[in-house]
Amino acid sequence: MRKVFQNKGFMMVETLIVISIISVSIIAFMAVAQKSIFISRQSTHAVEAAFLLEESAEAVRIVRDNAWSNVSTLTLDTDYYPTFSGGTWTLSLTPNVVGIFTRTVSVASVKRDDVTGDISTTGTDDPGTRLITVTVSWREGGDTITKTLAFYIADIFSS
Repeated sequence: MRKVFQNKGFMMVETLIVISIISVSIIAFMAVAQKSIFISRQSTHAVEAAFLLEESAEAVRIVRDNAWSNVSTLTLDTDYYPTFSGGTWTLSLTPNVVGIFTRTVSVASVKRDDVTGDISTTGTDDPGTRLITVTVSWREGGDTITKTLAFYIADIFSS
């Protein structure tokens, strides 16, 4: 009779151990699944931001192609927002949000070395070249993520 009670107690301990192992496994699986969904969402947002950066760069090139004065008369170090309006791209002072993303375009002057003609930090201002900085930012998990693309643009259509 004593053996019967000992086996019941042992079976109860085994049952508790199995339940504990299953519970820990399920919790671990859920944590991994949650993290993978978060990383997947971050990756998707990063790809979308890269496309928006490229689209914004193309928008600035189109603005330049329409007329260099569209770029040369912009106020330096001011945030502009690419907007598709009237069948073409323009740069507006009105913020333009695409989904969760905000795109900004900033224009800076460019200096050229007086001797070599190369772009430099000192020298003479080159009115036919501008430094364009495109920024895409969005909120992700309580943080603001920012991706930036900087490039030079020149007045290629004037003689």
